[in-house]
Amino acid sequence: MTELLSIILAAGEGTRMRSSLPKVLHQVGGLPMIGHVLRTAQSAGSSSIALVVGASSEKVRASAMATAPDAILAVQEERLGTGHAVRQAHAAYATAKGNVIVLYADNPLVSPATLAEIGSRLDAGADIVVVAYRPEDPTNLGRLLTEDGRLVAIREHKDASEAERLIGLCNSGIMGFKADALRAVIDRIGNSNAKGEYYLTDAVELANADGRRVEYVEANPAEVVGVDDRSKLAQAELTFQDLRRADFMAAGVTLHDPRSVWFSYDTEIAQDVTIEPNVVFGPGVKIETGAVIHAFSHIEGAHIGPNSSVGPFARLRPGANLAEGAKIGNFVEIKKAEIGKGTKVSHLSYIGDATIGDDVNIGAGVITVNYDGYNKHQTIVGNNAFIGSNAALVAPVTIGAGALVASGSVITNDVEADALALGRGLQVNKPGRAKAIFAAAKAKKLSKKGV
Repeated sequence: MTELLSIILAAGEGTRMRSSLPKVLHQVGGLPMIGHVLRTAQSAGSSSIALVVGASSEKVRASAMATAPDAILAVQEERLGTGHAVRQAHAAYATAKGNVIVLYADNPLVSPATLAEIGSRLDAGADIVVVAYRPEDPTNLGRLLTEDGRLVAIREHKDASEAERLIGLCNSGIMGFKADALRAVIDRIGNSNAKGEYYLTDAVELANADGRRVEYVEANPAEVVGVDDRSKLAQAELTFQDLRRADFMAAGVTLHDPRSVWFSYDTEIAQDVTIEPNVVFGPGVKIETGAVIHAFSHIEGAHIGPNSSVGPFARLRPGANLAEGAKIGNFVEIKKAEIGKGTKVSHLSYIGDATIGDDVNIGAGVITVNYDGYNKHQTIVGNNAFIGSNAALVAPVTIGAGALVASGSVITNDVEADALALGRGLQVNKPGRAKAIFAAAKAKKLSKKGV
């Protein structure tokens, strides 16, 4: 397999994003854009990755290292164009063998298939391959100048003639090089243009003049959109979601209303899962076969076992782990808790920092009181226990297998197996007292009205 170096440019300020967060750290599908590009480079088989960042980019570096800890970092102190940016990665490409692909950290949707096509063209004899596309509006974009199917130059919009601006084939910025071709042209790129910058695109004319072979491939415009403002960020999110929905349905997942379901970059869903409308998946969700996710549920960092049922209006937070056949009902929140096989938490409950056994029934309104103002504490409920409605389990506490906690109880001590636990005041009935109380209240109201 040909060695592949991916150089990812991430030094842009992204001023049009109007944000204190660096542009490339804005998320698509729950992952920073730079993370998408790094993952794509890895999926395409990159043997090494070089990341070109700005001078004040600690957050960008930290995010990138989380995805690609072995990436080679380079700093572009001055932003003098894409050619200048690539030069900052000299330490990476100086001894590179095989192919080099230049990517942009604000192109989160570029696919491994496109990078594979670049690689196959380079392996077949091309020296440079440019990824082109045909946008609806080519204004301000570089145009590809071709002759008989051959790419002869790329003209930036500000430097293009009126005739060249009529060309609809545009430059995405993504380019592939044979390593020796990159080394042959990169230091010869000048800045005699309207912006006084070093354009990487000038490599095309230099390579042609050297007698090298320059080609281009066309990509779907939605795939190569450069996200530099909030509108394009929203556009990229919509495209990402449509792709994920299509992938899941093709894999055997039922989506009752696909456009209302939102996924994260790492959502895993098995065959024969059903998802009702208006469900949102944050990062870190895995759903096994036969599960049903009912409408208006929000799920993040959770594992949902086979044939489980979640919702409607349920919230699963990080660390929620549902075993086979578990049921989480409406207005239930689960956080950092193991829910056993066949266990039911059906209505209006909060279960956090807990281990709940198999075939447990958690009544309506039950809560685990897991926080003392400083620390979180564990609740353990054994198999086949029954927790009555509106009970509060004050952690740390253990409810034994087969135990019964009476409705309305506040449980502060452990309950042994098969025991009945009552933690509430003794009921007292006073015959006729209600009638007298209502009569007094009515009289007070009438006196206020002057009756």
